[in-house]
Amino acid sequence: MIDIHCHILPGVDDGPESNYKSIDLARLAVEQGIHTIVATPHHIPGSYSNTREEILRKVDNFNEQLKSEKVPLTVLPGQETRISGTLIEELDQGDILTLNDKLSSMLIEFPKDHVPKYTEKLFYDLQLKGISPIIVHPEQNLEILEDPEVLYQLIKKGAYAQVDAESVAGKLGRTAKRFTHDLIKAKQVQFIGSNARDMTKRSFKMNLALKEIKKSFGNETINMFMVNAEKVIKGEPVFKEEPDRLKKVKKFVLFK
Repeated sequence: MIDIHCHILPGVDDGPESNYKSIDLARLAVEQGIHTIVATPHHIPGSYSNTREEILRKVDNFNEQLKSEKVPLTVLPGQETRISGTLIEELDQGDILTLNDKLSSMLIEFPKDHVPKYTEKLFYDLQLKGISPIIVHPEQNLEILEDPEVLYQLIKKGAYAQVDAESVAGKLGRTAKRFTHDLIKAKQVQFIGSNARDMTKRSFKMNLALKEIKKSFGNETINMFMVNAEKVIKGEPVFKEEPDRLKKVKKFVLFK
């Protein structure tokens, strides 16, 4: 199994505090059937500065540690990039890291409470550069929860979506689980990731999520997620169906 969204690097943002804890997290990933992880440190202007060169270096160092500890896990470079008005400029400067440094796709995070008005234009500019934006955990964004049309329009115009395994499995509450399942049913989701960062509360929930997906949608949907993960780390086009609309809801209480 491939996990395209994980905070596994030691001493980076809100991931494990030490090499020891990162190695333990890597062993847990292997126990759950994960053989490849994309390390995705946060890059948030004004909060976390994890540039392309820094991440590449830290990933190389961590892979050496994994070999030394005989942990059969491969870690690839990535970045969870907070959307901002300077993103294109940072990309041109070489600070932004695409998935596995392939210059074909990148993980983009929205603020929790809204989707910036410039998002559609920014995504268009990225696509002109040959980069597909992958929206991470849209099921946790308040504006999208209240108005699913926002996500639908972005997906319709070429973006992709990655939901968190803990949302699928119901670990963030009934609302997040229900909405995530609705998005999958509407063919608005192309990827699933763990977003794991520790051994307890924010650990790997991939197996639990896959059980839920199999029960609700069958093996075909699981296979789609697995194949897309393989393709995206190679920089290859991924499978994407024509999305369906979700009805707008009057009120959503997140994580209840």
